[in-house]
Amino acid sequence: MTDQTATAPFADPHAPLALVIFDCDGVLVDSEPISLMRLTLGLNRIGVPIDVETVRVRFAGTSMPSIMAHIVRDYAVAVPDDFVDSVKADTLRAFDAGLAAMPGVGDAVAGLALPHCVASSSDPVRLAHTLGLTGLLPLFEGRIYSSTMVARGKPAPDLFLHAAANMGATPETCLVIEDSVPGVQAARAAGMRVLGFTGGGHWAHDRTGRDLMAAGAARVFDDFARFAAVVAAA
Repeated sequence: MTDQTATAPFADPHAPLALVIFDCDGVLVDSEPISLMRLTLGLNRIGVPIDVETVRVRFAGTSMPSIMAHIVRDYAVAVPDDFVDSVKADTLRAFDAGLAAMPGVGDAVAGLALPHCVASSSDPVRLAHTLGLTGLLPLFEGRIYSSTMVARGKPAPDLFLHAAANMGATPETCLVIEDSVPGVQAARAAGMRVLGFTGGGHWAHDRTGRDLMAAGAARVFDDFARFAAVVAAA
């Protein structure tokens, strides 16, 4: 079981926590192996020579507009007008066939004494679909924030600052749970504490979370059975 602590300082590591902000994909739901594969297959179909591991490293945790900006910049391919909508629809169909909540996350969130919300790079339709499909929606309903609500997605801090402001919390009192380097970078840029989570299927090759810690995660964990303990130590 992974549980490591980094030495990177925070603006105020002693401020009492007032809000826990969860990423969704790869934290609440084990969606990344599915969505990264569907994106990879979609890119291959339009002539982008890329494999799923490269897609994971380059694009996990980022919004679709950011991903497509990179594709247009880096590959000489014509992207069909309906490409993004097609990949999104394909991904939702794949979710219907095999998406699951992270083991233990429902109990961990339900037992959380602090206010909590979701802040995700996914669009509102996908968030409602995945959280509803996995039974987690009642734990967050009315407190779900998407990158579509801000000017810049992760690794910019906009989304986390937007979520905190709407929840009535200041950045130094927020704790973010993230599974991607851009997400960790966004939390740190927002002046928030952040824990890295490596329990998702896309981390099966290496659950140490070295990349997350290098990006600024204070601690990395891979099992929601330890969630109360890692939050208490944050």
